[in-house]
Amino acid sequence: MKAIYPDNFEVKIGFDRIRELLKNKCLSSMGEELADEMGFMSHFGEVHTRLSETDEFVRILREFPNFPVSFYFDVREALERIRLEGRFLEVEELFDLKRALETLRAVVSFFSGPRSETLPLLSAKASQIRVYPYIAERIDTVLNKSGKIRDNASPELAKIRSEILSLQSGISKRLHAILKQAQREGWVDEDASVAIRDGRAVIPVLSANKRKLKGIVYDESATGKTAYVEPTEIVEMNNEIRELEYAERREIIRILISVSSDIRPYIDDLIYANAFLGEIDFIRAKAALAIDFGALRPDLYDESLLDWRQAVHPLLMLSLRRENRTIVPLDIRLDRQDHILLISGPNAGGKSVCLKTVGLLQYMLQCGLLIPVQEGSKTGLFRHIFIDIGDEQSIDNDLSTYSSHLLNMKHFVRYSNERTLVLIDEFGTGTEPMLGGAIAEAILGKLNDQQVFGVITTHYTNLKHFASSVPGIVNGAMLYDSQKMDPLFRLEIGKPGSSFAFEIARKIGLPEEILQDATGKIGKKHIDFDKSLRSISRDKHYWETKRQKIRKVEKAVDEMADTYQKELEEVRQQRKEILKKAKEEAQQLLAGVNRQIENIIREIRESQADKERTKLLRQELEQLREQVKPDQPADDEVIIRKMEKLQKREKRRKQHLPEKPALQEPAGQEDAGLQTGDKVRLTGQEAIGELVSFNEKNAVVALGNLMVTVPLSNISRVSANEARKEQRKRGRSGLALTLDYSERRMNFKSEIDIRGMRAEEAIPLVQNFIDEAVMFEVSKLRILHGKGFGILKEMIRNFLRSEPMVASFRDEHVQFGGAGITIVELKN
Repeated sequence: MKAIYPDNFEVKIGFDRIRELLKNKCLSSMGEELADEMGFMSHFGEVHTRLSETDEFVRILREFPNFPVSFYFDVREALERIRLEGRFLEVEELFDLKRALETLRAVVSFFSGPRSETLPLLSAKASQIRVYPYIAERIDTVLNKSGKIRDNASPELAKIRSEILSLQSGISKRLHAILKQAQREGWVDEDASVAIRDGRAVIPVLSANKRKLKGIVYDESATGKTAYVEPTEIVEMNNEIRELEYAERREIIRILISVSSDIRPYIDDLIYANAFLGEIDFIRAKAALAIDFGALRPDLYDESLLDWRQAVHPLLMLSLRRENRTIVPLDIRLDRQDHILLISGPNAGGKSVCLKTVGLLQYMLQCGLLIPVQEGSKTGLFRHIFIDIGDEQSIDNDLSTYSSHLLNMKHFVRYSNERTLVLIDEFGTGTEPMLGGAIAEAILGKLNDQQVFGVITTHYTNLKHFASSVPGIVNGAMLYDSQKMDPLFRLEIGKPGSSFAFEIARKIGLPEEILQDATGKIGKKHIDFDKSLRSISRDKHYWETKRQKIRKVEKAVDEMADTYQKELEEVRQQRKEILKKAKEEAQQLLAGVNRQIENIIREIRESQADKERTKLLRQELEQLREQVKPDQPADDEVIIRKMEKLQKREKRRKQHLPEKPALQEPAGQEDAGLQTGDKVRLTGQEAIGELVSFNEKNAVVALGNLMVTVPLSNISRVSANEARKEQRKRGRSGLALTLDYSERRMNFKSEIDIRGMRAEEAIPLVQNFIDEAVMFEVSKLRILHGKGFGILKEMIRNFLRSEPMVASFRDEHVQFGGAGITIVELKN
């Protein structure tokens, strides 16, 4: 028995579009393959693991944006190919393997260490992967950073490439020599230059003289006046280069065979590691899709259950988001007590969307995808999901619409049980209403007896009555605004919905006499029943609105009370801080007064003053101490009054004190005049710093951003003028460097002229030119090499191909120089 029915289930619920969105999130073909293979699962442990892995990766994408996302290459086929001796990886395949191994090493490293505790499932997967640094190092010995074979990959290859370069340089020199000789002999025009025909360097010779220049005629001009001849010497040299190129290819193949032989013992482990990289790509794609949907992992149970809060249809949400519209979420609950939901309501009111939302989200969940529901939602697992939606009539099978529905019902009744979820749209339609309604009611009763879970939409009144009278089935209504005559797209569980057929007909403009005639035909009781449904819906909506308003008011009152409570606590805390600060200031004032009085007493004793005077002063001191005791309770006003009283007494006391003899500064101490903030010079150094702090022995000096501690005797104070001069002196040296860079940047030109130069002279200049362009962030360059024989152009372009900072190069537009100028685009 199939777990999913019918075969086009995914298309009916829109999961095929979900799969395409998921594949678009993948970075590699391996991830796309896994997206195609993804299917329905019913085992609790398997589903829980897949959801938890995706949930862990959602956290990675949100908290760790530096997770490796480059070079997810599929090298499994190439590795399988080299199992046979003598087979080898091509240069591009070897380069892909190297970069894939680098990504693999970065991914495994990411999941090691402390992240193994916060990301247990993904870390457990990564811990099973073996990384072979030897293989990457072995590949590095033959490939450079651009993925090309190194010249020093083997001594033989280095020798061959050196000979090719030497011959190419010799060809250029010899061609120019032959051209000049032919010009002196009069065989060639004075303004002629070396041309390229069929990839070979040739000399344009007057047709009358083409036999005088020994060589091979490759082409003639359209007029026949000019023949293009490749000199015999050049032919032989080109043949030598061709032979060296063949030898170079043979040596490269030998090197690739050697490297492939070193890799061969590790093929199985490398294929397994590469498949792990594809799995990480697939899980990352699921997490990225979940973030787009605002999806999460609901609480999962190994039973039949649906308890979703604020569930939304992801595809509809994306569509409405593009139109700057919001989707109405769905709240739904199905359990053992109420396991079938019968939804009724007006056409275009959202019944089918509600049904598809349930089917799509449950199927996504059991395929290992997170679903867009609110925190606290609960969901179980089903072993079968059956759906009957849309028109399945078939001319080939001689099936009408109703026949196809009945075939689906036959399958549902035969194979359904308590772990089955059925989704039926427009239940009972397609035939005569009375008969169709009776059959639908019987089928609904059978499904209810089988404890099937389901969501069913209908317009039939008898099914609404049946749902109200039978345990296990609950009515649901899609709400409708009877005033504006617009659907609200909100599901309300617990009551049946009205189809609003007469109201919609009036809104469209159907004549009133037709509606009156229809009312008479259907019977007043049926009309009254529909009106009662609308009245109940309207009254419930009114009281629900009132309840929502009361909840908002209560919430606002609670928030206001919390705010006042917090502000009251802050005021109390501030009062305590103010009192504490006032007491501290009083103690500091008292301590100052105490020191001054003791000094006065000492001076009076030294001057042999009257003892009675000393006694009076001590009494005054005790009075001050009693008035500002720290543990004495006092409020703010008392503290303020006592502070003012103390300040007045201090002022009067100073007026009656004798003048204090001036103290002379001790001589011989150079640091006696130092103060924090002074500019000082360190002994034996020219640097001038700022004095931060000092004591009897050491001083802390700030030299720019550097803080140093030196003996106090090793610093000397300098004047402000001297400090400013030193600062200007230092500033000029830094400014010179800045001005030098700025001047070079201003004078830099994005064009270089190397016409007439030899390749060995031009290449270093071009290399320096590119380096400066990279330093000055210039992205587009022009190299003027002229057309000539095309040798210099080819040598320059060979160099550009090996330069890692060059993104691309091309000929200039024909109006601005054409093949005589190369445009170079640098990487950002």
